[in-house]
Amino acid sequence: MTTARRDTTAEPLALEGGPKAKPTPYTTGRRFGDEEMEELREALEQNTLFYAKGRKVRELCERFAAMYGKPYCTASSSGTAALHVAMGAAGVTVGDEVVTSTLTDAGTFIGILYQNAVPIFTDVDPRTYNMTADTVEARLTERTRAVIVVHLSGTPADTDPIVELCRPRGIAVIEDCAQAHLARYRDRLVGTIGDIGCFSLNDFKHISTGEGGLCITGDQALAQRMALFCDKCYPRDHWGMRTGRQCQFLAPNYRMSELCGAVGLAQVRRVEAICARRAEIGRMLTGLIAGVPGILPPEIPAGCESTHYYYMFRVDENVLGVGRNEVIRALAAEGVPASFYLKRMDQMELFQKMTIYPPRADGFVCPYDLPQYPPGRLPYAAADCPNADLVLRTAVILSMTEFWSDDDVRQTAAAIGKVASSYARRRG
Repeated sequence: MTTARRDTTAEPLALEGGPKAKPTPYTTGRRFGDEEMEELREALEQNTLFYAKGRKVRELCERFAAMYGKPYCTASSSGTAALHVAMGAAGVTVGDEVVTSTLTDAGTFIGILYQNAVPIFTDVDPRTYNMTADTVEARLTERTRAVIVVHLSGTPADTDPIVELCRPRGIAVIEDCAQAHLARYRDRLVGTIGDIGCFSLNDFKHISTGEGGLCITGDQALAQRMALFCDKCYPRDHWGMRTGRQCQFLAPNYRMSELCGAVGLAQVRRVEAICARRAEIGRMLTGLIAGVPGILPPEIPAGCESTHYYYMFRVDENVLGVGRNEVIRALAAEGVPASFYLKRMDQMELFQKMTIYPPRADGFVCPYDLPQYPPGRLPYAAADCPNADLVLRTAVILSMTEFWSDDDVRQTAAAIGKVASSYARRRG
C-alpha cells in the first residue's frame, strides 16, 4: 500500500518534537527458505560434506562462473580467504607490494600480509569513494606485484584505466567484489575485468552462505593455482582423490563445505533479483535526494550500475552548518537509522604501531624489516589520503536491503530532505 506523500521540509525536526518523516518500520523479508532447505537435504543425503566428493560446491562454482561468463571458479571459506587465494595464485610473496584502497575492509589487506608482502594504500575519489588510476599510479613502485581494485559499496571503480596502467608493467589486477555482486562496469560485470574477481558470501552480503567466498578467472594457470592454494596444495581428481605432486608450495586450508555450497546454490538463483532491486532502490533514492541542499548523493560513473551493498551519501558541512554526526542523530529521530564508516585501513593500530605479529625482543617487524624489503619501514602517514578523510568525516551510511518498499525509499528521502532543509535554513 502506498502512503500519501506529504511535504516534510517545513515541519519541525522530530528531535525537536515534530512528527517523524518515516513513521513506519522498514519492510523486511526472509533471506532463506524452502530452496535452501531442499539443497541442504540433498547435501546431507550424499553422505559426505567434503567439497571434492560431493557435488554442491562444484555446482555452485559452475553456476557462478557461468553467470559471470568465466570458465573457472574456486570456492573458499570466506571472502577474506578468496582474496588471500588470489594473492597466492598471483604469486605475491616476500618483498612485494600490493596497492589497494584505504577505504575497504580488513579482509582486503589480510591476505597481503599473510604472504609477507606490504600493502600500499591509495586515496579515493570523493564522490564515488573508489580508487582511481591516478591514485594507483601515485603508489606504484618497482616492487608492485598486484593491485586490488575495491568496488566499494557496490559501485564499480573505474577499472579499465587501472588495468591499462598495470598490464604493461606485469602487475596483476585483482578485483575485490565483496560488496559488488552483479554490479556493472560499462558493458561488463565487475569481477570480469581484471585477472581474478573475488566475492564474499558472508551473512551481510547480497547473498550468503553464512561465510564463504568465490574467485573467478579466465586464466587456466591462475585457476589451477587458486584450486591448489585453497586446499593445502593438494591436487585432486574428480572423485576427490589426491593426484600428482603434493604440497609444491605453502597453502592454507580454505575449503568450502558442501553445506555452504548447498545454501550458495539456492542463493545464486536469487541473486539477480536481489541485485536488480538494490540497484532500483539506489537509483530511486538518488533521484529523490538530488538537489537537496547540503546532500551529496553517491556518484555512479556513466555506463555503470551499482548494486548498493549499502547506500552512502555525504553531507556538505558548509551548507548545513552541522557535521555528519548531527545529521545521523536527526535522521534516527525521524525513523531512519544511519551509521558511518569508521577508519582508513592504513590508520589501523596494526599499521600505526607495527603490531602485525607479536613483538620480538629484537624489534624486528615482519614483513617491513625483511632483507627483501628496502631498509626502513613505510610510514602510513595521516596526510596521505585527504579525500578518504573527507569521505570519512562527511559520509552517512544507510543499511538498505532489497526488501525495502517504494514507500520506505520515499520516506527515507523525505527524512533526508527534512533534516537537510532544516539545518540549511538555520545556516541562512
